[in-house]
Amino acid sequence: MFSAAAGYERYMGRWSRLLAPHYLAFAGVKDGERILDVGTGTGSLAQAVEAAFPEARVVGIDPSEAFVGYAKQRARGTFEVGNAQALRFDDASFDHSMSMLVLNFIPDHEKALAEMRRVTRPRGVVSACVWDYNDGMQMLRVFWDEVVALDPAMAAKDERHMKLCLEGQLGALWTKAGLTKVEERAITVDTAFASFDDYWGPFLAGVGPGGAYVASLSEDRRKALEERLRKRLPADGAIALKARAWCVRGVPAT
Repeated sequence: MFSAAAGYERYMGRWSRLLAPHYLAFAGVKDGERILDVGTGTGSLAQAVEAAFPEARVVGIDPSEAFVGYAKQRARGTFEVGNAQALRFDDASFDHSMSMLVLNFIPDHEKALAEMRRVTRPRGVVSACVWDYNDGMQMLRVFWDEVVALDPAMAAKDERHMKLCLEGQLGALWTKAGLTKVEERAITVDTAFASFDDYWGPFLAGVGPGGAYVASLSEDRRKALEERLRKRLPADGAIALKARAWCVRGVPAT
């Protein structure tokens, strides 16, 4: 689903870039720190770090070779293919380990968090954020509401059932992992679409769970879904929606 880096940029990457500066401020990143970007994707977070903190050093890992290649073109950091559940780095080798919008896609998120904690120095920071797929990510809520209305059998596939996307879930996970000074906060950004086609077009690229579903449809079913969405959203002119993410930070014990 996430092999097409350019398609991802249009589908979700543009909103990641809006979120990244707010996430950095909440996480408390400082200039000069050594930062691990777990699930770097197309490099949105690394770019934001470099823009705000020119002396920071970013190492980004991602399982997708396509994403890593794309990130290398956009940011100065070090990027490599890697597995969040088995990091190759030494203990306490980073000041800050971060994960933006990916922890809920990692099969064993507890193992990934344990690895992030392991490679972060004592009194450093481990942080993450995840979109609120229940009600807070309006572009997806509108989409899945109409999918389920058209095909009730898809209710179980609705992204509102995505793990770690509800208030309190990230904070509970951080506390369970033994991190201290745990703080969770909601961050909301505006997602402005120039037109209906700007909203609908990225789903046609087959990126993400929503795009994969659209790609699986027959032409008739795809047109039926498009028509439902056109009736739900303004068909002419700009579309203004909101996107909320839950973010968490915590400190490894000494």
